[in-house]
Amino acid sequence: QVQLVESGGGLVQAGGSLRLSCAASGLSFQYYPMGWFRQAPGKEREFVAVRGSGSTSYADSVKGRFTISRDNAKTTVYLQMNSLKPEDTAVYYCARGRLGLVAWGTGAMDYWGKGALVTVSS
Repeated sequence: QVQLVESGGGLVQAGGSLRLSCAASGLSFQYYPMGWFRQAPGKEREFVAVRGSGSTSYADSVKGRFTISRDNAKTTVYLQMNSLKPEDTAVYYCARGRLGLVAWGTGAMDYWGKGALVTVSS
């Protein structure tokens, strides 16, 4: 059974930090890109970051503030979020990317977690 389980969400003040984790099981992990997306209330789900075996990509809105990393031995991907802003408030989803792609829309991902809520207060 494929599972992607996010954890680490919560409430934080603007300027603070959170680290999200996503534990994967039941699927191939090591050679696949793993990414994070987010969906704010009333908005479409949007790309945040992705990390493949040799490359990393970020949305412009989070560059310099967020860092994606992965531990293949633990089949876990992380998202360190610093200097958080109220506009970062969203449900954050972990997802596995399809091989061979370089554009990271929602259609590029084949498995999804259920999400973790991050709320940034002003």
